[in-house]
Order: sequence, then structure tokens, then C-alpha cells
Amino acid sequence: MFPLRDHNPSGRTPYVTWILMAINVVVYLSYVFRLTDPEALHEFYRTWGMQPAELMEGREWHTLITCMFLHGGWLHIGGNMMFLFIFGDNVEDALGHLWYLLFYLVCGVGAGAIHLASDPESLVPTVGASGAVAGVMGAYLLFYPKAKVDILVFLVVIVQLITAPAWLLLGAWFALESYRAMANSAADGIAHWAHSGGLALGVLCAIPVFWKRGGPAMWRLTRGLPPHPPAPPPRIVDALDADS
Repeated sequence: MFPLRDHNPSGRTPYVTWILMAINVVVYLSYVFRLTDPEALHEFYRTWGMQPAELMEGREWHTLITCMFLHGGWLHIGGNMMFLFIFGDNVEDALGHLWYLLFYLVCGVGAGAIHLASDPESLVPTVGASGAVAGVMGAYLLFYPKAKVDILVFLVVIVQLITAPAWLLLGAWFALESYRAMANSAADGIAHWAHSGGLALGVLCAIPVFWKRGGPAMWRLTRGLPPHPPAPPPRIVDALDADS
């Protein structure tokens, strides 16, 4: 399942989300040429990616931050930025710009710490914004569980576009990442504990704002939907309309 957009317009311009996306893209473009040189790329990741064993030795703690802005390929950064683009604006709207930035960084560092605890002796550099983005997804799940999300579903050779509540997409993603984390941890090269842990941490960090806005009473009032009308579907103009 791959989300394309949500039906949940934000009430303010998501400057922080845009800036975070821009930083990730600019940083990736600054070293993308290294992707063709495995030795240079590995050395770059060793310097700026998070290696649990190094942190356990009390070294390279800055990599808990720097690793959040590195990615391993176009699909890696593209997927993370798509999720951040879809869900980040509404969470930024709910938290406010500065608190949202702090929330994002805390979730990213916290997700990295969870990965560290899951595999403390690993020397494999960990990179990616996935943990921080998962935290954003967790807050979105808490605030807008029934917001509609357009999802592209791939079933072998069948591709289908469906609209589903956010809790279904994000709940299924969390369940899958948790299962993979318990089944093989990072054996497939993916920090699944950082993903599932990041989402759970996002929910926990968003609880104070959730209660300030009414807690479960907010859900009863809005029925888990966004507090404003959903975004209209994109209008397809055919040739006749264009000529008229």
C-alpha cells in the first residue's frame, strides 16, 4: 500500500514540513554522486550515519541527528518524503511550527535510540528519516484516525486506487513493521524497530496536545475526522470542457 494524498487540508502553511523536505533533498543531492562508488559511499555513511556500536562506546553521538537527513537511494528518500508531505502538514497545523520541529527531531532521535537498543553491537551505518516520519504518522493517527487517505494498492499485477481511513493504512503499516522487527530485526537491512518504535513514540509525544484538545471527547465530537471539510477530489477536465 502506498499513500498518494489525504482528504485533510491544513489550516496553515506547513513551512517546517517544506523546509525539512528541502533539507533532505539538498543533502541527498550533495552526495548522490557517491552512489556509484561503494567505497566512498560506505566511508561517508560511516562518518555521518549512526553505528550503534560506536554510540555504545560513547562516540559519534552527533550521528543520531545527522543520520536523519541521509538516505540510501531514490526510492528511500522518495518514500519518506511522500509520507512526510501527506501527513506532516496536518501535524504541523495541530502542534504549531516550532513545537512540530522539536517533535520531529525528538521522534527521529528516539527512533534511533530504539534501533540502538535493538542491535547495540551493529557496525552497520543506519540512515534515513523514517523514524522521524513514523513519529509524524503516529501523531496523525492519534489526531485524525478516520481521515480519508487515497492509497495505491499493488496486488501482484493488479494496481487499484482505494480510499481508506488513516487508521487502516497506518495501523497496517505499524503491524507489519512490528512483525518484521520481531521476526528478523534488521537482518534485511531495514531498521524495523526504528519504524514501529518511531510511530509509537509519535503517539506518546502527541498525547499532551491530544488531551489539551479534549482527548476522547474530541473524537466523539469529530468522529475521528478532521475538524474541517475534506479536500475536494481533483477535477478532471475533458477536451469539451476545455474548449467551452
